[in-house]
Amino acid sequence: MLLLAGCAPHQQYRPDYAPCQLADAGDRARCAGHSRQRVSVPGGDGYSLSFIEFDDQGSLWDRTQMSAALDTLAEDATRGELLLVVFVHGWKHSAAPGDPNIETFRQVLQRISANETYMAGLTGQPLRKVAGVYLGWRGGSVPLPWLENLTFWNRKKTAEKVGHGDVTEVLSRLEKLKRDRGSIDGDYGAVRLVVVGHSFGGLVVQTALSQILANRFVVTTGPDGVQGDVENFGDLVVQINPAFEAQLYASLRDMSSERGTYFESQLPVLAILTSEADNATRYAFPAGRRVSTLFEKTRQVERWNGATQDYDSIDEGDANVTAVGHFRPYRTHRLYPAQKGGDVSAMSPGESLDAAMVAARGWHNDAPGRRIPFGSLMLEREAGTAARNPYLVVYVDRAIIPGHNEIDDPRVLEFVTQLIMISTVPDERKADLYRALRAN
Repeated sequence: MLLLAGCAPHQQYRPDYAPCQLADAGDRARCAGHSRQRVSVPGGDGYSLSFIEFDDQGSLWDRTQMSAALDTLAEDATRGELLLVVFVHGWKHSAAPGDPNIETFRQVLQRISANETYMAGLTGQPLRKVAGVYLGWRGGSVPLPWLENLTFWNRKKTAEKVGHGDVTEVLSRLEKLKRDRGSIDGDYGAVRLVVVGHSFGGLVVQTALSQILANRFVVTTGPDGVQGDVENFGDLVVQINPAFEAQLYASLRDMSSERGTYFESQLPVLAILTSEADNATRYAFPAGRRVSTLFEKTRQVERWNGATQDYDSIDEGDANVTAVGHFRPYRTHRLYPAQKGGDVSAMSPGESLDAAMVAARGWHNDAPGRRIPFGSLMLEREAGTAARNPYLVVYVDRAIIPGHNEIDDPRVLEFVTQLIMISTVPDERKADLYRALRAN
C-alpha cells in the first residue's frame, strides 16, 4: 500500500503545445505545462527548448507533441544555421516542471548560446541558433527517499522498452531535418545534431541507435570501395554515467578496436563518460545483472586489437554483468583535473572557445603518449588504443563527477560543450576562430 501510494504518476507533463516565451527564471511557472519554449539568455541570442514525452511502453504520449516540436525546429532551421542538442534523462527523473535534469540541460543550452553569440561576433560568421529537445519518460516510479533506490531494475526494463519504442523515430526525424537542410545548404549544412543521454537515458540512446551506429561504422564516408572516416549519427552522441552492460556495446567496441588507425580528419562519434564514483552502476548494476543473467551462456572470446597488433581476451560473463564504463577492457581514456584544486567556476565564452580550439588541435594531432587538455581537465588515452578512435569510453575522476546523478559540475558541462564544438564546427571555421582568438 505504501508503494502504491508513493508511485510517481504515469502522465504527460507538457500537454500545452503553444509556444511560450521565457524572459527569465520567474517565467518558469507560467510556461510549466508548455512543450515549446523560447528562452532569452543574458549575453547570448537565447535558445528554444522543446519537450517530447514517452509512456512506459515506449510510445509517444501524443504524436502531435512531436509534430509541434519538429515544426519549431524546422522554422528555426529556415532562419539560419541551427545547433540542435537532444537530452534523454535517466533514473529518478522525468519531464516534470522543476526536474533537476531539466535545469542542468538549460545551463548547457545557455552556455552554448553564449559561446555561439561570442563566436559569431568575433569572426563575423553567421550566428548559429541553439535549440534543445528534452526527451522525457518515467525514470522514477516511486519518488520516495530510499524506496526509490529499489526501482533501479524495474526502470532499467522500462528504459529498454523506451529505447525500442518511438525514440528511434524521433531521433531519425531530427537527423532527417539535418540532412534535408544540408542538401539545400551544401556540405556544412544549416543544422548540426548532438544527442546526450544520462544514466538509463544512456541505455535508451544505446538501444535506439546501436544498430544505426554499427551500420555507419561499416559504411564510411567517401566513395564506395574506399575506407574513410567513420560516419556519425547526427554529429555526436554523448552518454554520461550510462546504465547498460558492456556486452551491449561489444559490437561497436570490436569494430572500432579492430581498426588500428584513423585519419586526422576523423571526429568523435560516440563519447561514454563514467565516473569512478558512480556506485549505482559500479555495485547495484552488476548485483542485479548477476541475478537476471543467471542461466545465460557466455564464453571467453578473442578479439583482434589493431593498435597493439595482438588479440584481446574478453570474458563475456563479466561484460554481461558490468556496466560499460566500469569494464576495464573497453576503456579508451581517463579524464581528470589538470591541476589539483583548480578553478571550477564556469569559463567565459572566450575562454571556453579558446579551450575548445586547443582541444580540437590536440585531437587532430593525437599520438601515443600525448594527452589532450580540455580547459582545466586532461583527457589521457589508455595504452593499446588507437589515436582518434571515434568511440571514446572515458573513466572520469571522482573529483569531477562525484556520483551517479551529480553531473552538473561546471567542468563536466564545459567538457561536453567543448566536445560539441569539436564535432560541430567545420575545420575552416575552426581555423578562422583560432586566428580571431589569437588576435583578440
